[in-house]
Amino acid sequence: MSDQIQPDMLGETQPDLFAGAAQVVDYTPDPDKVRAKLLAVLDKARAAPTEPWSRRDLDYYRVVFPQMTNWLPREEARQLCRAFEAEVERLLAA
Repeated sequence: MSDQIQPDMLGETQPDLFAGAAQVVDYTPDPDKVRAKLLAVLDKARAAPTEPWSRRDLDYYRVVFPQMTNWLPREEARQLCRAFEAEVERLLAA
C-alpha cells in the first residue's frame, strides 16, 4: 500500500494506518552482554550477607535468570543457574 490518503466506504478520506508498518526486526541478544548481566546479578548475590533484593525482585530474578541463560551455551547456562540457585538458598537461609 502507499502512503496516499484513501477514501473510505462513505467517501471520507483517511490516511492509510498500515502503510510502511510491515517491518520485522530480528532481535538476537549478544551472548557477551547477556553473560555480563547474569554475572552482575550473581556477583551481587554472592557479595550480600542477606537478601539484596525485595521479595518481588528476588521472585523476578528467579524467573528471569534461567530464561536469560538460554542465550548461552548449554553447559555454561547450567553452571550459572546452579550457582544462582545456590546463592538464593544461602540468602534465604540467612
